Amino acid sequence: MQMGATRSSLRDWSVYRIGLTGGIASGKTTVANLFAALGVPVIDTDVIAREVVAVGTPGLKEVIAGFGTGVLRPDGSLDRRRLRELAFATADRRRQLEALLHPRISAAMEAQSAAAGGPYQVLVVPLLIESGLDARVDRVLVVDCSETVQRERLLARDGETGAGVDRLLAAQLDRQARRSRADDLLTNDGNRDEIQRRVAELHATYLQQSMALKRGA
Repeated sequence: MQMGATRSSLRDWSVYRIGLTGGIASGKTTVANLFAALGVPVIDTDVIAREVVAVGTPGLKEVIAGFGTGVLRPDGSLDRRRLRELAFATADRRRQLEALLHPRISAAMEAQSAAAGGPYQVLVVPLLIESGLDARVDRVLVVDCSETVQRERLLARDGETGAGVDRLLAAQLDRQARRSRADDLLTNDGNRDEIQRRVAELHATYLQQSMALKRGA
């Protein structure tokens, strides 16, 4: 994809936007935090996903209506792990949850982007490609790691069972398909210094691309 090009036939956002995505446990948050440390506005849809199902929100009420009160903790908040178990049990249930939450998440993402400013923005969207939101960014940055590393991180970080890890990985876009849609690829093998160096390189590139887009506007 050429510098400054867009996946949308109608580019209705004013700031150059990078869509940061990757498989589960690939290290998206680590990379996003490095961009944030450089002063880049970061809009994280994982954070938004929690906000739209906070206690008392219409989003939480819709989830309860669709999946039952068994997804609640004793304090009335959402038990995200229990919801994930139910939603990832079948493809239909996963699509049901996505239909409930994705419109709310997308709307909040756009509102935050419009208010954030910056020379460019990083939009962290785990399902960027699967949801079609790659049409709402100027460039796609894929954080990638091997499936073996993903499994190790999920087992250690989330306490998932082997079967649970299998379901989570099976529900995602094939790794090679995701890599093929990347404009930029960042391999996260756990080497923090290398990741930081690569983010600094990308930051310089994105600043240049943002300025080029503005000059061409």
